[in-house]
Amino acid sequence: MSVTTYAAAQLIRVLPRVRLSNAVGRLCERQLHPNVSKVVALAYAKAYRVNMEEAHVEGPFASFDAFFTRRLRHGARSVSDDAVVSPADGMLSCSGKVSDQCRLRVKEQSYAVTELLGSTSDAERYQNGSFIVVYLSPRDYHRVHTPVTGTLTSLRAIPGDLFPVNSIGERYVQNLFVRNNRVAFHLETETLGRVTLVMVGATIVGRIGVSALDDQSPLPGLTRLTPPVAVERGDEVGIFHLGSTVVALFEPGVTLRRPPGPVKYGETLLREP
Repeated sequence: MSVTTYAAAQLIRVLPRVRLSNAVGRLCERQLHPNVSKVVALAYAKAYRVNMEEAHVEGPFASFDAFFTRRLRHGARSVSDDAVVSPADGMLSCSGKVSDQCRLRVKEQSYAVTELLGSTSDAERYQNGSFIVVYLSPRDYHRVHTPVTGTLTSLRAIPGDLFPVNSIGERYVQNLFVRNNRVAFHLETETLGRVTLVMVGATIVGRIGVSALDDQSPLPGLTRLTPPVAVERGDEVGIFHLGSTVVALFEPGVTLRRPPGPVKYGETLLREP
């Protein structure tokens, strides 16, 4: 471990992560003068190699948050005909099986699905099922989409901390994913059972917006959608106001074959690219 990495890990532990993230989130939502907006967007795009050719741009972005949560232009992505697709752009960092103890392993850490979802009964459905983890970097498109066709019936907001979800956080923050703020989306399907999509917050993630709630953040606990929302594979379900990670859980019977590596939303998870 380098001195720099060790110092960063220690700094993460003492920072007021939630207050800092909330403050940055409010700052990012402030209106920008059009000229300032252009400069900020250009500088960020250059620094992080953001592909603005695929972005839907109608003029200067009203705020940095509007730039960060930018939509894609029509036709920038295609959605596979396969039954399960990636929910987000980013790095598919790992995939695997949920153990018979209802745990999943991500890098060096093992997580209880019960803690991840905030519900024992929800977690039991995924015993011996499958999971994927997609990490969204600062350069990525930060809207999240359903990986399956079905019905969005409910979601559960689980308040928590806001540790960074990066290589340092994954290595040095014990139980990282189940300590951070997150929202779990429950999707019922005709042939695949229930699929749960978990948006995991991180440091400087101002909030997680839910598309079915007009981009509002849900109240803590379970929210039942009345009526339930029918969704097609690839439909938008959530927005990271500054980015993070997505975990998708599938009941037994779904075999995921996509290997780790870069992925775009809408690409199949059932075959190698």
